[in-house]
Amino acid sequence: MIESTFIMLKPDTLKRGLAGEIISRIERKSYKITNAKMMSLDEKILTEHYSHIVDKPFFPGLLDYMMSGPVLAMVVEGENAICGMRTIIGATNFEDAIAGTIRGDFAYCTSHNLIHGSDSLKSAQVEIKRFFG
Repeated sequence: MIESTFIMLKPDTLKRGLAGEIISRIERKSYKITNAKMMSLDEKILTEHYSHIVDKPFFPGLLDYMMSGPVLAMVVEGENAICGMRTIIGATNFEDAIAGTIRGDFAYCTSHNLIHGSDSLKSAQVEIKRFFG
């Protein structure tokens, strides 16, 4: 089934010059980037995006990190794109991300884990609307 998913390259990806490598990996899997924009995020959109963890003790640090530089927000489309992109991305905790995944190859800590991808069809729809209107 052809799906659209939300993918965000986080500030550390852009600071480390890894955007091209990550985009190449997405495209080599035959996914298409159908919309993309560079943006700086503010507390309002981040609090909405991370509403499920705003009460966690690490949230203020996450907020600072996500506002430390621009992100690249993208809509990625393709066959089973949500599950496929989650596989390419790798586990959230960098210690658990296997070699060959984006996080397994490039992440050096869990708090700076390079990339976000929607985890379900519903969250993809909500996140695409949130970041692209």
